[in-house]
Amino acid sequence: MKKLLVAFIFYCTSFYATAQNGYEITIDLKNCNDTLAYLTFYRFDKTLIKDTCTTIKNGRIVFSGKTKLDTGIYSLVSQQKTILFDFFIDDDTQKLQLKSEAGLNINKELTALNSERQNEFFTYLKFLGEQNKAFFEYKQQHVLATKKDSLELNKKQIELEQNIANYEENFIAKHQGSYIAKVINLKTEKTLKNVPTAANGRPDSTAVYRYYKNNFWRNVDLKEDAIMRNPFLFSKMKTYFDKVVVTHPDSVAVEIDKLLLKMKPESLLFKLTLAHLTYTYESSKLMGFDKVFVHLSDKYFKTGKANGIYDDQDVVNRIIKRADKLKPLLVGAKAIDLSMIRAEDFSKMKAMGFEDAKNSDEMTKVFYKNVNEVNKMWVKLSELKADYTILVFWDVDCGHCQKEIPVLVKAYNELLQEKKDVKVYSVYMQHEGEKYLKYIADNQLPFINLYDGAHYNNAIEKYDVYSTPVIYVLDKNKVIKAKRIDAANVKTIINTIEKESKIVKS
Repeated sequence: MKKLLVAFIFYCTSFYATAQNGYEITIDLKNCNDTLAYLTFYRFDKTLIKDTCTTIKNGRIVFSGKTKLDTGIYSLVSQQKTILFDFFIDDDTQKLQLKSEAGLNINKELTALNSERQNEFFTYLKFLGEQNKAFFEYKQQHVLATKKDSLELNKKQIELEQNIANYEENFIAKHQGSYIAKVINLKTEKTLKNVPTAANGRPDSTAVYRYYKNNFWRNVDLKEDAIMRNPFLFSKMKTYFDKVVVTHPDSVAVEIDKLLLKMKPESLLFKLTLAHLTYTYESSKLMGFDKVFVHLSDKYFKTGKANGIYDDQDVVNRIIKRADKLKPLLVGAKAIDLSMIRAEDFSKMKAMGFEDAKNSDEMTKVFYKNVNEVNKMWVKLSELKADYTILVFWDVDCGHCQKEIPVLVKAYNELLQEKKDVKVYSVYMQHEGEKYLKYIADNQLPFINLYDGAHYNNAIEKYDVYSTPVIYVLDKNKVIKAKRIDAANVKTIINTIEKESKIVKS
């Protein structure tokens, strides 16, 4: 009897524990004709499916599981993959009962039967919808014919935004410490209420910016992964780096480090954030922002702080290898030296037997046999005397090069007419010397035309020439000032560099 009693107690305890740890979300949806529904959740920049209800009877949708749901914002999604509405899940709402009516009134009729806080969240969402509707209707009813009309519309927008801000402030205060209060705080913008006056008598815009930036992450707890399970964190992060942080690689790198310090290194949020920012700045089209990518590689990937971000260690190795290749090519770095043969000396090189050499050993023998003559043919990039050096890698048969090289010739000639001390170190990337010489003659290329048919310099690897043309602009010290630019921008960039140097000198 005692054994049976112990077994019964054990069974009841196990059943109770399962009930406590699991989740059950019941949604009664009047007039629902779907036979399938999905439970999805937000995670950083993605929406993922958590559960599927494959049987809907009389509009009742049930999602259940033995393990508690992670705290976050979840969505009911129709079988047509349309989000019907959002709701939050935390420790207090693992057993949640919702009801509404399918169709246009789904959000209007949405009610939680066993969570007052959930109902207040729904009321908040309805309020947002009403405010947006009011602004849209006002805009539709008022023709923006005059400046006064625009000012009135702006005034109305400010009024509605203030209504929302007041509502959110009260909601956060009432539900302080709760997950949903943290989410609403995340999406709110912190603005300076009493703007000081600048010396010119106008509102001090710099004070507004400083306050906005310094308070952007105020009261946002990034220590827990739950804060990324909503649709706001990723967009907030994107806004911060795209519109708030000064658009300079050094500033961005500093702000990334500050943001990551707010997160636990072992958290999924840390890993997803670092992975996202690494990809963003590796693939950035903004010139010079590969410096951020190199910084992330040096500080996090090389030191092991990025361990666990990727399942495949080869990905980490690839990132480190790529960053190491880019490091000596960053804007501000001294250009890697090159030593190449003038195109007009191609026939001499051919006569010496370089073109017939089948391997490096034969190439070496030919070189030392003609070393004195060959040494007179080299043109070293580092020894080129000019205030500005345009370094271009290109190919005669490249369609894009055929468009860009004439544009570069035009820009070069115009710079010379403006008395700029400019030279073009033009590197042909293939080994067909006759074809190169013909193009030079036919198009009267006024550059220092160079040839590296034996790929002695390994320029493709050194300068990361994975496509052509590739154009760099160097200053008189052969420091990289611009890279991977269009020929049409060369003149503007050199003029900008010159203006900036004059400002520094003054």
